[in-house]
Amino acid sequence: MTYEELWRKLTPIYAQGEAKAIVRYVLDMRFGLSATDVYCGKVTQLSADECLELEKIIVRLSAAEPVQYVLGCADFCGRTFRVAPGVLIPRPETEELVRMVVGDSADDRPSTFSPFSVLDIGTGSGCIAVTLSADIPGASVTAWDISGEALSIAERNAGGLGANVLFALQDALSPPDDADKWNVIVSNPPYICDNERVSMERNVLEHEPHTALFVPDDNPLLFYRSIAAYAVKALKPGGRLYFEINPIYSDELAVMLRGMGFGRVRIVEDGYGKERFAVACKTVGEESNIIKPHKDK
Repeated sequence: MTYEELWRKLTPIYAQGEAKAIVRYVLDMRFGLSATDVYCGKVTQLSADECLELEKIIVRLSAAEPVQYVLGCADFCGRTFRVAPGVLIPRPETEELVRMVVGDSADDRPSTFSPFSVLDIGTGSGCIAVTLSADIPGASVTAWDISGEALSIAERNAGGLGANVLFALQDALSPPDDADKWNVIVSNPPYICDNERVSMERNVLEHEPHTALFVPDDNPLLFYRSIAAYAVKALKPGGRLYFEINPIYSDELAVMLRGMGFGRVRIVEDGYGKERFAVACKTVGEESNIIKPHKDK
C-alpha cells in the first residue's frame, strides 16, 4: 500500500491530519522510514514480511487501538517508555507538569539536600518518576501504584533508562502514616468523572485502563483529597504538592487545598490555556493561612 492508502484507512476514526501523523509515526518507529522516505514513496519498497507486519498494524489501528499500545512504546520528555494496556499512555500535558517540578526543584538546589526526596503517586508507566530521577540531580525518587502490572512496566522502564527509582505497591486512598518525609509529592491521579465518558474518543475509552481514568460523579476530588491529606503531614516544611487536574474542578480543588492548610496555592494553565495543574506548599505559621491569587495567567 502507498502512504495515502495507509492513512486513508484510519480516517473513519481520526481526522486526516492525525491519521497521517499516526502512519508516519509507525513507519518511522517500526520500519525506520523518515518523512522524506515516506514522501519519496519508499513505503512501497518494504519487503513482503514488512508489508504483512504493516498490514496487521493498520488493522489494529483501524479498530481504534492506540498507536502507542500497538507499537508498545510512547515518547515522553525526550525518552521512549514501554507502554501496554495496563498503564495510561503518557500525555504531552503531563510533560508540562514534569517540567514544572524540575524547574522549581532547580531553584531549591536539590543536590544540597540529603536526600532531596520525591514521591510520585499513581506512577503507571513510571514516566513521571523516571524523568524526575533523571532530570533532578541528587533526587531520591519513590513511586507508588495500586497495580502490580503497572509497577512491572514502570520497573522495566526505569531499568532500561538507567533511572534509580524505588517502586512500591501502595493504594493512594490508604496511604501510610508518614511525617516530614518528602520534599516533593507529585500525582496525576484519576480525575475524569463517569458522566464525561460520552465525550471521550474511542481509542481512550475502549483501550486505556479505566481505574487510571475515572472517578465517581459524586466524588470528583476523591484522590486529590486523600493525597492532599497525606501530603499535609508527609511533606517536609516548605515541601510542594503538584497535581495534574480536571479543569472543571480547579476552583473547588484550590479551596480544598487552602482549607487543609496549604499555602501558595496556584492553579496553572497548560499550553492550550486550560487550567490543568495545581501547586501547593506546606507552609508553617501564619503563612499557611494567607489566601493568595490562585491563577497563573
